[in-house]
Amino acid sequence: QVQLVESGGGSVQAGDSTRLSCAASGRTFNMYDIGWFRQAPGKEREVVSSISWSGTTTYYEDSVKGRFTISRNNAKNTAYLQMNSLKPEDTAVYYCAARPAVHLRTSPEWTIWGQGTQVTVSS
Repeated sequence: QVQLVESGGGSVQAGDSTRLSCAASGRTFNMYDIGWFRQAPGKEREVVSSISWSGTTTYYEDSVKGRFTISRNNAKNTAYLQMNSLKPEDTAVYYCAARPAVHLRTSPEWTIWGQGTQVTVSS
């Protein structure tokens, strides 16, 4: 099982870009899908983007399509979320999560979570 640590959050201005990283411990990173989620104050946690274990399949929530890009480097045990053209409504705590690859899991639930990193976008 992997453990996840996010980094790269901070305070930025609207229109700026920033990149979040999700570093995983363990030698089985390439057996897990990775997802990025966010939770804004007073709102439920929502999925932002996800990438399959092989990197061949990605998903983006509608509000971030064309602005955010998810990627992963299995050799470095790290996933990334490149966030461009940031908006104040992107302000949230961002979490990365992992679940076993589709051919290895019995449930679609995201079972491993990082501690989260704050992203604050000022107008």
